[in-house]
Amino acid sequence: MTPAARVQAAIEMLDLIVGAAREQGPPADRILAEWFRGHRFAGSKDRRAIRDLVYAAIRACGPVPQSGRAAMLRLAADDSDLAPLFDGSPYGPAPVMSGEPVAEGGVAPAWLVERLERSGIARQQAQALLGRAPLDVRVNALRADRDTIDLPEPGEPLAPAQGLRFPSGTPVDQWSAYQDGLIEVQDGGSQIACEAVRAGPGETVIDLCAGAGGKTLALAAMMQNEGALIAADTDRSRLSRLGPRAERAGARIAETVLLNPGRELQALAQWQGKADAVLIDAPCSGTGTWRRNPEARWRLTEAQLARLTRTQEHLLDIAADLLRPGGRLVYVTCSLLDEEGPDRIAAFLSKHPGWQASQLDLPRGAGRGTGVRLTPFSDETDGFFIAGAEKP
Repeated sequence: MTPAARVQAAIEMLDLIVGAAREQGPPADRILAEWFRGHRFAGSKDRRAIRDLVYAAIRACGPVPQSGRAAMLRLAADDSDLAPLFDGSPYGPAPVMSGEPVAEGGVAPAWLVERLERSGIARQQAQALLGRAPLDVRVNALRADRDTIDLPEPGEPLAPAQGLRFPSGTPVDQWSAYQDGLIEVQDGGSQIACEAVRAGPGETVIDLCAGAGGKTLALAAMMQNEGALIAADTDRSRLSRLGPRAERAGARIAETVLLNPGRELQALAQWQGKADAVLIDAPCSGTGTWRRNPEARWRLTEAQLARLTRTQEHLLDIAADLLRPGGRLVYVTCSLLDEEGPDRIAAFLSKHPGWQASQLDLPRGAGRGTGVRLTPFSDETDGFFIAGAEKP
C-alpha cells in the first residue's frame, strides 16, 4: 500500500470507530481486527502503519470528531508529513477543500476536562493520559521469582515486588514463560493495588469484581495458595476466563461466584461476616486507562458517570457486610475523577460509623483524600485511586 492509501484506510476505520463511540458499539481494537480480517491484501507493515495512524488520530482529538476524515485532518495539522498525502492519488484521500471541517484537539470533551481539572488533573498530568503505555508483567511468585527468572529480554524492575516493564509491543505472549504461567501481563499500578490488600496465607479473601481474574491471580500468589480465595463478578463471560488462567498459573481459587446484580449478598451468603479482606476493583469511567483505550473518553457521558458512582456505593456496602469485625476493605478504581475515588470512600466512612481509613504503605503514588492516587505522569502507571478501610 502507498502511504496515501494507508491514510485513506485509517480514515475508513476512524469512521467506524467514531460511529461506534456514538452508539456504544464495539471498541476500536475489535474494529481494527475485523477490518484487517476483511482486507487481507494489507501486509504486516501496512497493518502496523494503519494502526498507528488510527490511534494517533484518536489521541489528537478531544471531543468526538465529526468524521474519520476530520480526525485525520486534525492529526495532519500537527504532522507536516501527512498533509501532502491528501493529494487525490489512487486509493488515497481526496485533496483538502477550503473550509473543510477539522476535528477539535484537546484531552477530552469539555465537560470531562472540567471534571478532571476539579480533580487536580490538568496540564502535564492530563496530557500524560494520552501517551503510549509500556508493557508490564507480574512474575508469578507461585512458580518463579523476579530476581532469578530467565526471560528472552531482561525487563526493567518496577516498584511492585514482582513487576517488570518492557517496551510496548514486546511479544511476551509468545514466550514460554508466559505460556507456562510464570508471568502475567499486568500494569504496574494494578500490581500496586493488589499489594494494598496485604492478602496473606490462610486468610479468607474475596475479589468482589474479579472480571477475568488478573488481580485474583496476584492475590493467590500473595496467599501462597493457602486459605480461601473467592472470585465474584456479574459478567459470566469474563469470569469464565479465570479458570484456564488459574490453571496455567497454578493458582488455587476456592470458588468462582456469578453474581446477580442487586442480589449479590444472596450468592455470597456463606461468607457474610467472615472475610478477612475484600477487594473492590470497582466498575468505573476508566479515565486512568486512556493510554490503552483512548477512544473511551468519547464514550463516557455524565449520565453513565452518575450510574457508575451509584454502583460503587452499592459495592462498598456489600463489602462491609462480607467482612468480619476487624476485616479490611480495599477500594480501587482506574479513574482519576474524585467523584469515583476520594468522594466515594469519604461518603462510605461517613455512612458507616466506627470504620477507620487505612494508612496504605504503597511504593508509589501520592495522597488524595484518605487514599492514594497513581498517575501516568507522576508514577508511570495507569491512573488509579486506591483506598482502604477497616471494619470496627
